[in-house]
Amino acid sequence: MRIAEQEHSAIFFPSPPTPPIQNFQKCYLLTLKDGGEMPQLHSRVASILHRPRTHHHHLLRLVPIFNASKTTAFLPQRIARVTMSSTSTPYQDSIYQKEEKDEESIAQALKYHNQTKHNFTNYARGPRGLDWANQPNPFRRYVSAPLLQLLHPNSENFDVPPLYHEVFNSLPSPKPISKSTISQLFYYSLALSAWKSTGFSTWSLRVNPSSGNLHPTEAYIVAPPIDSLIDHPFVGHYAPKEHGLEIRAQIPSGFFGEVLPRNSFLIGLSSIFWREAWKYGERAFRYCNHDVGHAIGAVSMAAAGLGWEVKILDGLGYGELEKLMGLHVFPEFRIPSRPVKGEMPEIEFEHPDCVLLVYPSGMVDFEVDYKELSSAISEFLKLEWKGKPNLLSKEHVCWDIIYRTAEAAIKPLKMLKESIAHPYQSSELINENSYKGLTLWEVVRKRRSAVDMDGTTTMARETFFQILLHCMPTAVKRGGKQSKQVTLPFRALSWDAEVHAVLFVHRVLGLPKGLYFLARNEEHLDELRKSTRPEFTWVKPDGCPNDLPLYELAKGDFKELSKRLSCHQDIAGDGCFSLGMVAHFQPTLNDKGAWMYPRLFWETGVLGQVLYLEAHAVGISATGIGCFFDDPVHEVLGLRGTKFQSLYHFTVGGPVIDKRIMSLPAYPGPSIDA
Repeated sequence: MRIAEQEHSAIFFPSPPTPPIQNFQKCYLLTLKDGGEMPQLHSRVASILHRPRTHHHHLLRLVPIFNASKTTAFLPQRIARVTMSSTSTPYQDSIYQKEEKDEESIAQALKYHNQTKHNFTNYARGPRGLDWANQPNPFRRYVSAPLLQLLHPNSENFDVPPLYHEVFNSLPSPKPISKSTISQLFYYSLALSAWKSTGFSTWSLRVNPSSGNLHPTEAYIVAPPIDSLIDHPFVGHYAPKEHGLEIRAQIPSGFFGEVLPRNSFLIGLSSIFWREAWKYGERAFRYCNHDVGHAIGAVSMAAAGLGWEVKILDGLGYGELEKLMGLHVFPEFRIPSRPVKGEMPEIEFEHPDCVLLVYPSGMVDFEVDYKELSSAISEFLKLEWKGKPNLLSKEHVCWDIIYRTAEAAIKPLKMLKESIAHPYQSSELINENSYKGLTLWEVVRKRRSAVDMDGTTTMARETFFQILLHCMPTAVKRGGKQSKQVTLPFRALSWDAEVHAVLFVHRVLGLPKGLYFLARNEEHLDELRKSTRPEFTWVKPDGCPNDLPLYELAKGDFKELSKRLSCHQDIAGDGCFSLGMVAHFQPTLNDKGAWMYPRLFWETGVLGQVLYLEAHAVGISATGIGCFFDDPVHEVLGLRGTKFQSLYHFTVGGPVIDKRIMSLPAYPGPSIDA
C-alpha cells in the first residue's frame, strides 16, 4: 500500500459483507490534500460516515500525518485521491460500483436542487417568454384506443357521501368495485371540476390542483373485470375531459387474486415533464412532483369516501411501473448535453412515478411479494397495447437537467415481502364546529386555487389548531410522538414523515402574530432546534392542544417578509397564515437514496392537498406557491447547508373572486379549450 505525500490520510477497512467472503483484503487509503485548519471532506466519505447502515465499510481509525511545521488536528473534508491495493471478488466490485452510482445519483439530485433555486438577484433558468403557439395540450389521448364512458353523478348511481370531517375519524363500509364506484373515484379525484372563460379564452379546472394549471400528471387503472363496464382484467388510461377510460390492454386473468388481494385494483400515476417545463423551465421537475403528491392525496380522499384504503407499492422499481402502465411504448428519449429547442415529439413521453394499491378498508395482515409481482408484471411486455399517444406541441424546449435528475432519481425494485394493510388510525378532532357541514364530495369538487387574498379575513384560533391537527401524520395518544404516517391521507405514503412547516401567522384571533414551527416528525425536533437561530423561543402557544407539536419561534408582524420570500407575491401576506414546507433533506437522501428526492416533493403535495381541503371545509380558500426564494427562507430560519430545505409554500385565507371570469359546468363543457 502506497502512502502519498500529503498532509492527512485516513485508512478505511471493509467489514465483511453478508454472506462472509474469505480473504477479503481490500482496503481504501483516502489521501487528503492540505486544506489548512479545516480541509473539505468529499461527499463519498461523508456518506460513509453518515450512512453506516447502508455502506459496507467500517471506519476503523483516522490516521493523522503531521507536517513538521504544523500540527493540525485531523478534520477530513476533501479527498485528493483514492488508492486501492490487493484484489477483490466480482461481488465486492459490484458493491463498490453500486455505491459509486448511488453517490453520483445523490450528487445529481443536489446539483439540480441548488441550480434550480430562486434568489433575490436571479431566478432559476426558464423561458424568457411564453410560446403560446406551442402551449402543450392539457389532455393526453391514446388515438384509436376504445373509450369506455364513466358515469356522472345522480341520486341513483352515486352513493351518499360522509361529511368531510368524518372520514378523518373512520371510513364508511367499503363499497364493491363497480362501474358506479370507479366512476365516483375518478370524478372526485382527477376529473374536471369546472370550465372558466373570460370571453377571450376558455380553460378547464380539475379536482386535483396543478402548478400553473398545466397538469403534467396522467392516471391509469389496472383492474379486474368491472361489473357493467368491462368483462376482463385491463389497463386503462383516464381521460378527464371525457370522464372515461381508454382501454390500453387486456391483462392475464390471474393477476388479481394471485399476486394482489382480491377486491383490489391499482391506480398508476405518471408525469409529462414537458407540460410543466413549457412555462417553468428547469424548476418544472419540482412542480411535477408537487402535482404527483396532490394526485396521491386526491385519490386517497376520494377512495376514503367509498370505504377504500390507498397505499403506494413502493417496492416496485421504475421498470415495473413502466411496463404496468404501458409506458414502454414511447420512443426512447436521448438527453442532450445542453438545453435545446426544436421538434422533439419524443420529449412528450410519460415518466412513471408510482402505483397505488386501492383495497377495502378493514383488510389487514396481507403481504405483497414484490419478486412475485415483478415476475407477473414482466408478462405485460407481451400484451397488445392499443392507441397511439397524441402530440401535445409542435415544437419543444429540452431543459436537459430535468431529465438527468429524473434518471438519477429512478427507484430500483426491492425483492422483498412487505405488509401493506395496517389498522386505520383517526386524526384528532377538537372543534367539529369549525367545519361548515359540507360532504366530502362537496369539498373536493369545490376546491379552487385562490388567485388573490382579501387581506381582512380572520380565523379563530381553534380552527387554526384543527387544520394543523389534520396535517399531522400520526394520531398521537398517551404521550406518543409524531413520526409514522398513519392518518388520512398520509397513510398512503410508505416512509416516515420528513416534511415540517414554518408558519407565518398573520390573522388568527387569539394567537399572536409571528413565526411558528410545526414539527411533523418529532424525531427531528432536537436537530431542528440546533440548526435554527439560537434566539428562537420554541414555546407552545397558549391553548395549543397537547398532541400538536406547534411552537412559537418569534412574535412580530411577518406579513411583508412572507411576501418578499414568496417572490414578492401579496397573496403570501394577505391570508390568515402562510407557510413554507421544510424537509429533512440531505440526511434523507444519504440514508435512503436519490429516489427519495421526488418523494419529498410528493409528501409536500399530499400536505398541500390537506390544506386545500381544510381551507374549503371551513369556508375560506388556499393556494400553493411554487415560486419562493429558497436560500433567503433558510437564512430567516438560520439554516445552513442542506440538512433542511424549503420545498413548497402555501397560503390560506379569504379569497378575492374575480367577477370578470365566467364559471361553466365541468360536463359536458364547451367544445373548445385553450
